[in-house]
Amino acid sequence: MPAYSERGVHGQTVARIAQRILAGDPAERETIDVAALQAELDVSQTVVREAFKVLAAKGLVDARQRRGTFVRPRADWNLLDGDVIRWQFSGRTDGKFLENLHEVRGIVEPAGARFAAQRRTDADLSALDDALTAMAESAGDPAAMVTTDLVFHRALLAATHNELLERMEVVLETGLAERDRLVHGAGHDDPVPSHRLVLDAIKAGDPDAAERAMQDLLDKARRDLERISRGHAGGAAP
Repeated sequence: MPAYSERGVHGQTVARIAQRILAGDPAERETIDVAALQAELDVSQTVVREAFKVLAAKGLVDARQRRGTFVRPRADWNLLDGDVIRWQFSGRTDGKFLENLHEVRGIVEPAGARFAAQRRTDADLSALDDALTAMAESAGDPAAMVTTDLVFHRALLAATHNELLERMEVVLETGLAERDRLVHGAGHDDPVPSHRLVLDAIKAGDPDAAERAMQDLLDKARRDLERISRGHAGGAAP
């Protein structure tokens, strides 16, 4: 499912209001001072009104006569919506978030690799091959490496042919992108060999090997982050 576009005044306004709500300002059930918000963001009433329509569809806000627009209780928020996940976690690189991400990946991706080895089609293998080739060609370009890594992991989930597992991409991708920016930006070693081992096992139709290779890849990812964390603790800027 494509991410909501943040291009233009409308998209930027949606993102800015959403990020504030997700951060607790304004708080749950609090009525929003629309006029003050409009003035602060320096946008038209129409832009704010259209932004609230988007956020209402995602369960973040609602409006009532005599009460106005207010933040809905967190229990009503569509927290698995791809945009809500991105707005909530984009830019986060704190240790707790990265640890949570690693735990989720450890649950989802080894099993995903196992299913992919059992169910992959020729089209799936072609997509994975193309992603790995692009990853190799992006060496030395941190931004491109982030993009190609995401493409590979998205293709792997697609190869499971499990619609619910495929939807996990919205949970993984935002956090994985932030993790990749840290790791690839710090110049750590080539990610291609570890991904190639996963792909080779999937090609061979060996679910046990695919699961092990993905677990090894995740273990390597954890070690990379630990090295970065030690570097920060040793005096580098966080």
